[in-house]
Amino acid sequence: MSRGSNVNTSRVAASKGVPFSKNPVLAVRLPVWRSRVVLFVLFAAFAGLAARALWLQGLSTQFLQKQGEIRYARTLDLPATRGKITDRDGQVLASSVPVKAIWAIPDDVQDAPPAKLKELARLLDMSNAELQKKLDSDRGFVYLKRQVEQDVADQITKLGIDGIQTRKEYKRFYPQGEVTTHVVGFTNVEDVGQESMELAQQKTLVGQPGSRRVIKDRLGRIVEDIESVREPHDGKDLTLSIDSKIQYIAFTQVKESVEKFHAKAGAAVVLDVHTGEVLALANWPTYNPNDRSKLTGEQLRNRVMTDTFEPGSSLKPFTVGLALDEKRITPHTMFDTGAGSMVIADHVIHDTHPHYMIDVQTIIQKSSNIGTSKIALGMPSQDMWEMFTKVGFGQQPKWGFPGAVAGRVRPYKAWRPIEQANMSFGQGISVSLIQLARAYMIYARDGDIIPLSFQKVTEAPHGTQVVSAKTAAEMREMLEMVTQPGGSAVKAQVPGYRVGGKTGTAQKVVNGRYSQSKYIGNFVGMAPMSNPRFIIAVMIDEPGGPVHVGGDVAGPVFSALAANALRAKNITPDSTLTHIIIPDNASQENQ
Repeated sequence: MSRGSNVNTSRVAASKGVPFSKNPVLAVRLPVWRSRVVLFVLFAAFAGLAARALWLQGLSTQFLQKQGEIRYARTLDLPATRGKITDRDGQVLASSVPVKAIWAIPDDVQDAPPAKLKELARLLDMSNAELQKKLDSDRGFVYLKRQVEQDVADQITKLGIDGIQTRKEYKRFYPQGEVTTHVVGFTNVEDVGQESMELAQQKTLVGQPGSRRVIKDRLGRIVEDIESVREPHDGKDLTLSIDSKIQYIAFTQVKESVEKFHAKAGAAVVLDVHTGEVLALANWPTYNPNDRSKLTGEQLRNRVMTDTFEPGSSLKPFTVGLALDEKRITPHTMFDTGAGSMVIADHVIHDTHPHYMIDVQTIIQKSSNIGTSKIALGMPSQDMWEMFTKVGFGQQPKWGFPGAVAGRVRPYKAWRPIEQANMSFGQGISVSLIQLARAYMIYARDGDIIPLSFQKVTEAPHGTQVVSAKTAAEMREMLEMVTQPGGSAVKAQVPGYRVGGKTGTAQKVVNGRYSQSKYIGNFVGMAPMSNPRFIIAVMIDEPGGPVHVGGDVAGPVFSALAANALRAKNITPDSTLTHIIIPDNASQENQ
C-alpha cells in the first residue's frame, strides 16, 4: 500500500468516526531498525552532552578558570620598602617615602573630555601634546609619570577619567642632600641603587617584593581580592660609619676653600685611627640627590675615591720611614742638600730654598726633595716598591665601595735612578686621596695598617705590621715638626691640640708634561699627636692665583676640620697652644 492510500484511508476512517486507537494507519508495521537507529542517535546525543558537561565541570575546571583569570584576574606587585640608611648615631641619611605611579589604558582614555585631559597634563607637569603622545601609544598599558607625590595623585584620581589608574611605589629621600651624597649615593626610578652605598649595598637594602591576585573590570578597577600570593619583606636598614657632624664640617670647609682660592675642585676624608671607619667624605662640586635634573659629570665625580693624582711631598714620609725601619738612617743623620739643586743623569732635582747640611727630621720639616732623593737612592728599588704596596698604593681597594681605584706604581725592575728619586718625593706615582689617608695609619698607629670600613664596626680589626712601633713614633715626632714654626704646614695648627702631618704640592700633568700653572695642593695629618684618633686628608685641585701650595690651601681646611672633630668627640686637649703661630715665610714648600 502506498503512503498516499494510507493517508486517504486515515482521513476516511476519521470522517466515519473511527476511534484513533483503531486507526488503520497504526496497524502498519514499520521496520524495527529504523526505530533503533532513532533511539541510538538520541542516546548518543544525550551521552555526548553529558560527557561534555562532565569534562567541562569536572575535568577541565582548571583550564576554564585559567581562561577566565586571563580576562579578569591580575597579579599585582606589592613593593617592599627599601631599607633606611643612617649615620653611626642613627640619624637618617636615606629613606623611602610612598608615592604613586600614574598609568593609563590608552584605548579607554580616548573618549575623555578635553578639559579633564588638559587638567591631567597640568597636574603631571607636562604639555598637552606630550600627554597626547603617550596616550596615542598602541600598547595596552603605558606609564604617564612615575614617583608622583601623593597629593597630586589624589587630585588626578578625583578627575575620574576612565582608564587612568595609580599604583603605589616608593621614592628615595635624602634629608642631608648634597652634604652626604657622595657617600650615600642615590637610586633610580625603579628604586635600584646607582651610586655609592646605595649601589654597593643594593642586595641588603632592596628587600623582597610581594604579590596578590585580584579581579579587575575592563577599566582596570579592582573589584575583588582573590588571594595574597606572597607577602613583601622590607629591606634591611644600613648603618654607616659616617658621623653627620664631622661630615657637615668637612663639606663646608672644602666648599669654602674651593671658593676662596677659586679652585677647580676639592675633597676631604676623615678616618678613625682605632677602627678604620670612614667618619667623613666630602667633595666639591657636588649635587643634590633629591633633584638630579641638572646633574653633570663634574658634580658626580667622587674625587676622594675615583680620582688619582701625584701626591708630591706628602709621600716623603714613606721613603724616610722605610730607611728608618731598615736602620739605614736615624732622625739625626746628616745629608748635604747643597745650594738647592742636584743632577741625576742629566735631570735636575730642585729644592725651593737651599738648606745645605740638614738632618733627616729637617728634611721632613722643610720638605727637601734633594734630601729625600739621597735617602731613596741609598736603598734598593724593590724595598721602596714593597713599602708602597704594603700601604696600599697601586693595589685595588677592597672596601666595598664602587668605583674605588688602585692608582699606579710601576714595577720596580723598570725604575731608573731618576725615577726612583722622583717617586721618593711623590712624582711618577699616582694615588687616590683615601689611599693616601689610609697609608698614614702606619704612623698614627704603632706601625700597622688596618682595612677601612664605610659601615659602623663594633670590633676593631686586626692590623698588618708594616714598620716597627719605634719607627712610627719617630715619624710622628717629625710630622709634628711640620706643623710647628719653621715647618711647611703651620697653618694646620689647632689651638689646644698637638697635630702633625705632611704637605704636598704636585704639578699636574698636561699633554704629557708637568704644568707650570696647574697644581694639586694636599695635606694629610693626624690629631691629637699624644694619641692619634683622626687622620684627615685634604686635596684642593687647581687653586687659582699665586697661592697654590698644600700648606696654604689644604692646611687651613685640616685645622678647622680637626678642631671641630676633636671637640665633637670630646677629645681631651693635649697642648697649651692657645693661638696659631704663623711666621712670615710659612708658605715655603717644595713640590
